[in-house]
Amino acid sequence: MKFIIILALKNLTRYKRRTIITSSAIAIGLMMFILVDSLLMGAEEESVRNLKWYETSSMRIMHEDYWEDRLMKPLNFSIENPEAIIEKLASEGIAATKRTTFSADMILNNIDFKEEGNISVVVNAIDPLTDNNVFRFEGTLLEGRYISPGTNEINIGSWFAEDIGAKIGSYITLVTRGNGGFYEAMDLEIVGIINCPNPNVNRTLLMMPFDTASEYLAFENTATEINIALKESATIDKEIVQIKEILNLDSTSYTIMDYKELAHDFVATIEAERGSSGVFLFLVFIIAAVGISNTMLMAMYERMREIGMMRALGMKDSSIQLLFIFEAGGIGLLGAIIGILLGSITNYFLVKYGINVDFMIRDMDVGYRISAVMRGMWSIKTILTSLFSGIVLSMIVAYIPTRRALKVDIPSALAHQ
Repeated sequence: MKFIIILALKNLTRYKRRTIITSSAIAIGLMMFILVDSLLMGAEEESVRNLKWYETSSMRIMHEDYWEDRLMKPLNFSIENPEAIIEKLASEGIAATKRTTFSADMILNNIDFKEEGNISVVVNAIDPLTDNNVFRFEGTLLEGRYISPGTNEINIGSWFAEDIGAKIGSYITLVTRGNGGFYEAMDLEIVGIINCPNPNVNRTLLMMPFDTASEYLAFENTATEINIALKESATIDKEIVQIKEILNLDSTSYTIMDYKELAHDFVATIEAERGSSGVFLFLVFIIAAVGISNTMLMAMYERMREIGMMRALGMKDSSIQLLFIFEAGGIGLLGAIIGILLGSITNYFLVKYGINVDFMIRDMDVGYRISAVMRGMWSIKTILTSLFSGIVLSMIVAYIPTRRALKVDIPSALAHQ
């Protein structure tokens, strides 16, 4: 075995050009896999973080009938006395805040706007005093200031404001149904424009004070949802069980859902993107396999007389086959090492600086919750997969042409030109 390994290493240095060309093809393929996988993982991690920080929170308590009718944003399926629940959670060290979400028609009739008309919108009535305990809007102001309790004020997403031509000091009119079915109109002043890392929020955000909305819409001491923030290291399933026990939710008409359930379509998109990474790796394997197979096949025919000589001197077919498989493994190892080095160097810049995709995110929804810079992420698993794959794939692909060459009889092999 030692002799075969030494001979395989000598053959790699004897055929330097072939070794370099084949290993380079493997290196480029594995480098691209590392980079694509890094970007996808980075986008997924940042998207989940931005989803929880600006849209869904870690988990949400709702009336069990609300979720079934959530698209209509009903006010009649609400949580009674949300403050008591928030205080109970706070006593256990769990941050929570109440919100009421409702649908409305926004009337644009001010000369500040680009055009007149109605737009269907979703409005979040928030408690300005506790909302930043759960969400991360603090520090995302582009212009103006945040809304204050008890005022007819509203904050708007930056892209939304740009689309309709809204400015600080502009007034909008919201027409909606209050709790009980009556119609209500609210005139609200835009006091702040928010630009956060979540593009979906920048496109649609409208936030007004909770107590002002309660006065207009008569939902009094109720809320459609209580949002909860957890530490990044928290295990969601365990926390849900704990909160259910703290609040005794099983004996109430309330339910609790985590961000994965609240954003089911987003999670499905992420899983599909994750699958595309596997497809990309498969394509890399196919390209590498074709290159290695072609190289090994050429090596077999060029060295047919050498193979015949080794067989004539008594070397077993299994040993000859093992020799060429080890050669292929050496080429794969060399290609994998080069690919990992090149991929790691390039990935350093992706992790630190990223790629600016603002030009694409602004005008289209790519599925991820990232607004400007797409950054990579380090993954030891991906690097080890690349190393293992480069070696094993090369050795597997070399098996077929080697067997074909060994089927030629010794006299024909020695006479081969």
